[in-house]
Order: sequence, then C-alpha cells, then structure tokens
Amino acid sequence: MDRETLKYWIALRAVEDVGCVGFRTLLAAFSTPEAVFRAPARSLQAVPGIGPKTADNILSFTDWGTAERELALAAEHGVAIVTCTDPRYPQNLLNTYDYPPFLYVKGSLCPGEVCVAIVGSRLASVYGRFVTEKISRELALKGITVVSGLARGIDAAAHRGTLAGKGRTIAVLGSGLDVVYPPENAELARAVAGQGAVVTEFPFGTPPNAPNFPSRNRIISGISLGVVVVEAGEKSGSLITARIAAEQGRSVFAVPGAIEAAGSRGTNRLIKQGAKLIENSEDILEEVLPQAGLAPATPEAAPCPAEPAGVDRGPTAALAPRKIAGLGDRELTLLGMISADPVGIDRLGALSGLTVQELLNCLLVLELGGHIRQLPGKLFVRKESAH
Repeated sequence: MDRETLKYWIALRAVEDVGCVGFRTLLAAFSTPEAVFRAPARSLQAVPGIGPKTADNILSFTDWGTAERELALAAEHGVAIVTCTDPRYPQNLLNTYDYPPFLYVKGSLCPGEVCVAIVGSRLASVYGRFVTEKISRELALKGITVVSGLARGIDAAAHRGTLAGKGRTIAVLGSGLDVVYPPENAELARAVAGQGAVVTEFPFGTPPNAPNFPSRNRIISGISLGVVVVEAGEKSGSLITARIAAEQGRSVFAVPGAIEAAGSRGTNRLIKQGAKLIENSEDILEEVLPQAGLAPATPEAAPCPAEPAGVDRGPTAALAPRKIAGLGDRELTLLGMISADPVGIDRLGALSGLTVQELLNCLLVLELGGHIRQLPGKLFVRKESAH
C-alpha cells in the first residue's frame, strides 16, 4: 500500500470516537478511509454506530501532520504498517470483534502460520521459567509460532525458548514500537524481530500505560488458536488474557502448579473452570492442529545417541562426564549429576554453580535430547531410569 493511502488509514484511526469497531463499519460502508473523509455528513451518520458527533469529528479532522509523522517514523525505524486488508495481517485476528484496523510491525508476519500464545506471571519461579522455555522450544521445533507480550517472567521465557528452538515468535506490545517495555528486554525485542515480529496497534511514542495492556492482550489471544497460562496469581493480568481468549472462542490451557504456591492459584483456578490441563506440548498440539486443518501427528524427536555396552550406571560413574553428540561441557556435567535417584532443580543449581538461565537452558537441551525426564515436584531423573 502506498504512502498516500496509508496516510488516510492512520488519520481515520486518530479521529476521536471512531475506535476499532467504528473504523470497521466505516470501511465496510465506504471501502477506503479516503472515501470516508470525502463522504458528506448524512452518509456518515447513516453508518451504524456513527452518530452526529463522530461524523463531525471526521469532517473537521485537520491533524494530517500526525499521520505524516507516523509514516516518517515507520520508515526511519524499518517498520511496516500492515492493514487489515493486507494478506500478511493475521487471519485469526480478523475473526475477533474489535480487531485493530492496522498493526505496526517490526520483522515479518507469515500468512497461514499457526500461532499459540504463552503468557504468565512477571514474577515467575524457576520452575515456571523452565516449563515455559521447554514448551516453547518444543512448539518451535514443531513449526508453531509462539505469541507473547515481551513482559518480564513467563513472557520473556516464552520468547527465549522459541528463539532457542529456532522458531518464529511474535511479541505484542502495549506501547509504541519505539518504547520497548520493560527496557531490559530491548535486546530480546531485537532478537524476536529478527526471528519473527514485534507488533503493536499503538502509535510511535505511546508509553506503556496500564489501560493499554488489556487491549494488547486481546491481540495476543486473537492472533492465536489457543492461549497457555503457565503461572498466574489470583489477580494476574494473564487471567484477563485467558478470559478474552475464551470470549474469542480460543482454546485455553493451563499448567498446573503446587497448591501452596501463590503463583499457581490463578492457573489452578482456570483448570477448575474448564481450562485444559497440560503437561507438555503434545497436549496443546492435539487440540490446536485440528483447528488449523492439520493432522495431529507431529515429528518424532531425534533418537538418543547409542551408548557403549556395559556402562556403569552407579552414582560414581554418573559423575564422570563423557562425550555425547550434541551436548556441550555444561550439559555433560549436569547430566552427570542426574541418575536413577530423583534430584530437584534447586539442588542441581547448587551443585552445578550455573546461573538460573544457564541451568534452564541445559535442562531443556537434556530433556529434549531424551537424556533426562522431568517428574512431578520439579524433580529430574536419567531417562533410562525414569518410570
């Protein structure tokens, strides 16, 4: 779409009282935003939901400089403005009541991609981040695009897990694309844009004000076929996303947590209310793939490398790292600390001396490689010893 045409899209969205639904009805009535601005008051007021005040706001609009500045900033930041008539616009989002007329996009959107949202607490536990990165990476390996909100905690873990799995991920902001929030995730935002897209409906310079986030959440769920909530307190914003997802007819999934953990109260309540309890990515895929018209069968994981016969499985031998294809020194060392006896994630952190992020990454590599298995209670065992 050329610059002059886009100017009218931006201008109509900026008109007071038009809103997303009003924009949609006006577009249906007049075909283009430019035609809306050229229509007489009588024709505008004949559109359902467009009263005299809104019609007058359209006819008296003069702030064309703002639209021009938006276009200039988009060009400066390498941002595409993708309208709802563009084939790149997420088709699932078009099935929502109040979809944005256009999105600011840094990166790329792929028509027809299958999306699953993963959201949760900003105050995520070590376990919550581990589960999120594991599920995200598994989904990425199956070709699913993971959508989240770039927030601290679970959102950031969802993006990182997807990036680690070399998959596509979409981050939806509650601010302008030039105002990344939280600021410490600026580098993550750049990585997401390089392997997916960072998107928003808000103009450049929009700060991350609280009212913006429910609007952002409707886009997160609207783009996706299902929403996974990993950790959420009783008043978590992730529960708002889950509620919006249910209203939009999306599948809602929840990862169960310990009954005494404050961060699990929201997710456990979702399960009570009918959200699907999930333990791995297969629980998600078996529901969303048929919705996308795809077979539920998924590629099998690569087999574990063969091991020499007669390897001692005792605790002492397990501590001696040996070369295994696909594993680095840190993974080998950590694998040596896991045997037939279940060991907790906190204990592994203390023994290995790894940072939380390093520990989570290594455990993901080991589990996805088929070397270890996770048991309830954040415990891990060697896979050949698990039962």
